[in-house]
Amino acid sequence: MKLLVDVPSGFNFLRTVYSHGWCSLPPFHVEKASSQLQRVIELSGGKSAVIRICQPARTRLAVEVAGGSALGAAKRREIVSQVRSCFRLDEDYSEFYRAAKSYPAFRWVPKIGAGRLLRAPTVFEDVVKMICTTNCSWALTEVMVVNLCKKLGVEVDEGKFTFPRPETIAENTEKFLRKEIRAGYRAPYLLELSRRLARNDFDAESWRHSDLPTNELYDLVRSVKGIGPYAAGNILKLLGRYDYLGIDSWCRKQFFEIHKNGRRTSDRVIENFYERYGEWKGLFFWMDVTKDWYAREFPF
Repeated sequence: MKLLVDVPSGFNFLRTVYSHGWCSLPPFHVEKASSQLQRVIELSGGKSAVIRICQPARTRLAVEVAGGSALGAAKRREIVSQVRSCFRLDEDYSEFYRAAKSYPAFRWVPKIGAGRLLRAPTVFEDVVKMICTTNCSWALTEVMVVNLCKKLGVEVDEGKFTFPRPETIAENTEKFLRKEIRAGYRAPYLLELSRRLARNDFDAESWRHSDLPTNELYDLVRSVKGIGPYAAGNILKLLGRYDYLGIDSWCRKQFFEIHKNGRRTSDRVIENFYERYGEWKGLFFWMDVTKDWYAREFPF
């Protein structure tokens, strides 16, 4: 079964898929031969589905649902809603594109439809994955996320697993997360986050629709153990807030090479450099340090 999803003018499917590393972490998977993004998604009522997404026309996405003929209209609407959320199709980037056009160094961004950052269907998955990127190589991040899905997710199709729910992670021990997931020092943070959500101590999903000023939302995100300035800044980007840079070692190195001929500087110098871009500075920063990705169809 195929579902069609309308997209905004200028939307670029592959540039959104490859906006950052989430596309290479399960339950996402890029099928390069067919230029499709595969995703295992959970639906209400305990159902799950494997979907494949591509952009056959400028104005729409096509979503192929494995076994979708058994899904009713409500579940199909649920799939479309998740796809729209993952690709940020209902967010207005017109102000960002107007700003980008006013800076010669960023006029390429609206021309190719860059700027939308792929995210997971849930804030919980985004937060867990962000914690798994802290103070480690990308290879270890991949190991942790693969282990989370394979060992705590639900197998929907052969070798395809859902992302685990908070309740499932919460049932385990710190020792299990350290040994079997290889989460290391992150284990107690993942456990506390999952247990708090399982107990309904707070509602992370509400962050996507929060009316809080960005600085207050930033403080709320930072209040979760294991989330420092880097992780909080990047989580905010996935919530549609771009007031913080979210600097890590890779971004520092990119900035040094692009703007300082390889010379190291402080984070304050980096922050001051992007201050001119106002509330969009975090997105301008990310476009700047990843510009070389957009010269290749599949940058990684």
